[in-house]
Amino acid sequence: MALPKRRHSHTRGAKRRTHYKFAVPMVVNCSHCEQPKLPHHVCPNCGYYNGKPVITPKEK
Repeated sequence: MALPKRRHSHTRGAKRRTHYKFAVPMVVNCSHCEQPKLPHHVCPNCGYYNGKPVITPKEK
């Protein structure tokens, strides 16, 4: 297996990592309470998923 003869500079490594970015999570409105939530997840505000109650949310 080949090994590098010289060390790569910090700039060269940083150029390779320029595309490592965090993706912004998609947010949709709940169909029951209209609060923002992640798609395909139970709404943390009302506890509904796909128009049906799934969990009882915690009281704050």
